[in-house]
Amino acid sequence: MTKFIFVTGGVVSSLGKGIISASIGKLLQARGFKITIQKFDPYINIDPGTLNPYEHGECYVTVDGMETDLDLGHYERFTGIQTTRHNSQTTGRIYQTVIDKERRGDYLGRTIQVVPHITDEIKRRIQYLSKDGYDFIITEIGGTIGDIESAPFLESIRQLKWELGKDAVFVHLTYVPYLKAAGELKTKPTQHSVKELQSAGIQPDILILRTERHLDDHLRGKVAGFCNVDLECVIQSENLDSIYEVPVNMQYQGLDAAILRKMQIPVGETPKLGPWNHFLELQKNAKDEVHIGLVGKYNLQDAYKSISESLSHAATYNNRKLKLTFINSEELVTSDNSLLERQDGIVICPGFGHRGTEGKILAAKYCREHNVPCFGICLGMQMMVIEFARNVLGLSDACSREFIDASACDSPHCVIDLMEEQKMVSQKGGTMRLGAYDCELQKGSRVQQIYDEEIIRERHRHRYEFNNDYIVEFEHHGMKCSGRNPETELVEIVEMPELHWYIGTQFHPEYESTVLYPHPLFMDFIKSCL
Repeated sequence: MTKFIFVTGGVVSSLGKGIISASIGKLLQARGFKITIQKFDPYINIDPGTLNPYEHGECYVTVDGMETDLDLGHYERFTGIQTTRHNSQTTGRIYQTVIDKERRGDYLGRTIQVVPHITDEIKRRIQYLSKDGYDFIITEIGGTIGDIESAPFLESIRQLKWELGKDAVFVHLTYVPYLKAAGELKTKPTQHSVKELQSAGIQPDILILRTERHLDDHLRGKVAGFCNVDLECVIQSENLDSIYEVPVNMQYQGLDAAILRKMQIPVGETPKLGPWNHFLELQKNAKDEVHIGLVGKYNLQDAYKSISESLSHAATYNNRKLKLTFINSEELVTSDNSLLERQDGIVICPGFGHRGTEGKILAAKYCREHNVPCFGICLGMQMMVIEFARNVLGLSDACSREFIDASACDSPHCVIDLMEEQKMVSQKGGTMRLGAYDCELQKGSRVQQIYDEEIIRERHRHRYEFNNDYIVEFEHHGMKCSGRNPETELVEIVEMPELHWYIGTQFHPEYESTVLYPHPLFMDFIKSCL
């Protein structure tokens, strides 16, 4: 029977429930168990696809085209699993399903209530993936204990614990602050958080204490006593140099062993985590730096999370420490090139809308003219195309249909145009080209040499495409369309072979990079930057 681990958070948000969930998955996976991880978000949006990155960070896309929370990226990077739409749920999707059933008459005229109708739907979705034969399903409940939106989820997992008995475990992540003025660590917020959880009928089995200072056994014992948790099940999560050290730290403190004991499963020998520790050794021992400029409009570390992590993986395996510099594309328009000049390579980031695009075009122009390694992703690739059209093909007003539709420019030369199937779409959210698609690589091209394959499959999230009417002119002047979708002939990759490294991808390769299997494009990009 599938076992369930529920991860909740208290006191404050952003404690790292996603990292803890991914770490638990990694440790159980290392013991030979088949695992998956899912995220239940309390917000009413159907998905985070329409949310501003400042609201919720990066929007992560699964292989089957679901726009999800960025924590699913952590799940995949840590464990190597591939998530789908069933690994991501929101209050909006759950209520939409229940309301649709009510409109069809499925409830035979009964009054629809949070309990049992909403909670039953939540429980159904929590257990849905058990049909795939997983040994463990780790379920992260988004938000913070006490949030009004979280109440139906807490009631649902309370009911499941009652039904599943020893086959379910509660892991609660909370915060122990240090008051500098008093010179003390304070456990009262944790005690209140656990009491709030207990008031919902949930007794945590394991507590993970997020802290910026080491907690001694006396303090851990105090927490254990006040919260009715075994001392060996009070784990501390201190600040570490790398998020990838968290699984090793959790294993050292016996988190995975504690979970197994709670479920009455033999603990056995502790796995060595050999390849994982090899990665950490490379990361720790790297002396020299590689300087990469990230050109985008969102000055927020989580907005480009998968890209920064993919660059970090590649830098580590190239025996370098990544020195990432965010370069605001709006400010590039009015500043000199000094920030660009100090970088070993430039990544032009994805995004939506006209704001900041002229700065991205300037960055592409600088890299092309100065032969600086340049990697354009999605909108970044489109800006490389527009820059080339303007300054090499002589189409000075070259533009994207996206900007014309937004009245940001007026041009007959839409080198980036709307896909045919998108022209009648007016609704936002989940209506773009989403998920994994095949791409055929041109034989002898740079990207074909990098992948060492002829057909690849990568994930997409966009509505606009390279305009194929311009292919001949682009290729004649030196920008090759070296990757195309074999069914639609849509251009997926552009490159300039005569330059050191100048490649743009319409897809998002950052979604496929993991700790143990870094993406070949990022690996080759970093290598070319050294």
